[in-house]
Amino acid sequence: MHKDSKAERIKRMNIPAVEVPEEIADRVPPGQVVTERFPILHEGEVPKYDMSTWSLRVFGEVAEEKSFSYEELLALPRTQIVCDIHCVTRWSKLDTAWEGVLFRDFLKLINVKPEGKYVMLHADNEYETNVPLEDLMGDHILLAMSFDGKPLTPKHGWPLRLVVPHLYFWKSAKWIQGIEFMKEDREGFWERNGFHNVADPFEEQRFSGEAIPIPEDEWVRKEFD
Repeated sequence: MHKDSKAERIKRMNIPAVEVPEEIADRVPPGQVVTERFPILHEGEVPKYDMSTWSLRVFGEVAEEKSFSYEELLALPRTQIVCDIHCVTRWSKLDTAWEGVLFRDFLKLINVKPEGKYVMLHADNEYETNVPLEDLMGDHILLAMSFDGKPLTPKHGWPLRLVVPHLYFWKSAKWIQGIEFMKEDREGFWERNGFHNVADPFEEQRFSGEAIPIPEDEWVRKEFD
């Protein structure tokens, strides 16, 4: 499958009319459909891990490269958040509950160089996505280990995923295994293949270039919880 076929395919689809109840209208970005489902979308197979060897590598513009075992991450102070999430394929899920380590708290363990202004999240299936460091410093940015009071399922990113609720959810990478700090921004997988570099849902920053809405039927046919 050609890498950019997803972006091109969803650009060609018909766009349905979307009505959002007035009481939640300020929480739902343009062109989104609110669902109780949690659709499962990703590229490639769901990975399997030997947790005795799994680690999270931190590298790039840091004073010292570090590696964390899952047990070390579990031992860190955890935070619970409730947030709305928005997928570029048009669905939004409100009031989702997560638990994990705030990214800004995790940074206390890392000596990031002043020039390390950008972050690349490296995940399994050779996936990567880029986010400015300042976008990861908020109250709801989480290295998540649990969803809805239970450990993450493999299909939703176990053992570790990022949650960046103010950006389209492709930025919230599943199966994180590396965090790279960078001097300059560098596009990730989808950003190189037709998707917007910033990904603000309320600005409908879905694609690079012309903003073209995505219809709901891209995700309705997918597996979901």
